[in-house]
Amino acid sequence: MDFEHDEQQKMFRAAVREFVDSEVIPKAAQWEDEELFPWDTWNQLAGLGLCSLALPEQYGGGGGGKTLLCIATEELARGSGGLSLAYLVSCGIAMDGICIHGTEAQKRTYVPRCAQGEVAFFALTEPEGGSDIAPMQTRYRSTDQEFVLSGTKTFISNGEESAFGVVFATLNPELGHKGVSAFALEKQTPGVSLGKRERKTGQHCTSTTELVFDECTVPKDALIGEEGQGLIIALESIDKSRVSVAAQALGIAQAAYDEMVRYAKERAAFGKLLGQHQAIQWMIADSATELEIARLLTYRAAWLIDHGDLAIKESAMAKLYASEAAGRICHRAVQVFGGIGYTRDAPVERYARDQRVTEIYEGTSEMQRWAIARQVLGVK
Repeated sequence: MDFEHDEQQKMFRAAVREFVDSEVIPKAAQWEDEELFPWDTWNQLAGLGLCSLALPEQYGGGGGGKTLLCIATEELARGSGGLSLAYLVSCGIAMDGICIHGTEAQKRTYVPRCAQGEVAFFALTEPEGGSDIAPMQTRYRSTDQEFVLSGTKTFISNGEESAFGVVFATLNPELGHKGVSAFALEKQTPGVSLGKRERKTGQHCTSTTELVFDECTVPKDALIGEEGQGLIIALESIDKSRVSVAAQALGIAQAAYDEMVRYAKERAAFGKLLGQHQAIQWMIADSATELEIARLLTYRAAWLIDHGDLAIKESAMAKLYASEAAGRICHRAVQVFGGIGYTRDAPVERYARDQRVTEIYEGTSEMQRWAIARQVLGVK
């Protein structure tokens, strides 16, 4: 039983790490302060092939699968939580539904664009429903030649930066999940507009906005899959993507851990280095152990997905554990830094802010526990 990355994966991680060390970490704090998307760096990573990494080769992707996507996400998150969010949404969940259920024309249209660095969105959440999509109010109606969409989506990552994406709407709320369909559309389509930009606790360099659809008309070939398959497409996309959020949490936790260890080796108190105090040693030991567990869970789930298993239980376990462990590790890192850890002068306060939402988006911790329990119990 071998839990080590192979040589190709190790070389890939080393290359992404070098890029993050030189092009992301030195600039990340400024991106967060300015709340501006780092287009220059995004275009660089697209040029390196990171955006095409996990997309199907026959449509211009790299065919690398979830393991390589998770490695890239983890390393990017080590430098910038916001940049890694834009990446995992655009190159992961926003494309999964198209890659799995899209028509040939949709794949040939959207996969190359994502691979070349165009940013994508995934519009499911609404003001009245997050984890529970039953109250979906974004409606669509069908004409002879078109679909017409109206409604509002909220908490949409990449809302400002995106060029295209996937939106879910219902034919009739009374139909429940059987009324939901998925559509691929251009953000510049008449009738689509940006609503409020959220003022978030962290991950400031990427936008989270409302998307408003007001009699937005799309052609019949915008439908992904068949009418009524929207919930299946949404859940499959989330199931395949949540492991990348585990990788993101892992990267943020690794950054906090590295800073905690560095500071413990340099800072003295009561006549000796912080790292010589047992209380600090225990914090570091617990953090090192949790990092190792989170990494094993994350890459086992990614490996299973790459070998044809949807890995619903394993991905939920990885996301649940990695995100909550990252919270504990970031908390300890701030504690080790003391007062300075609560200021913008120390990167650990940014890590703590960036981490918190990993326990919420793409399924809260409570939803992960629900998914795990249903798999264990065999509940449909």
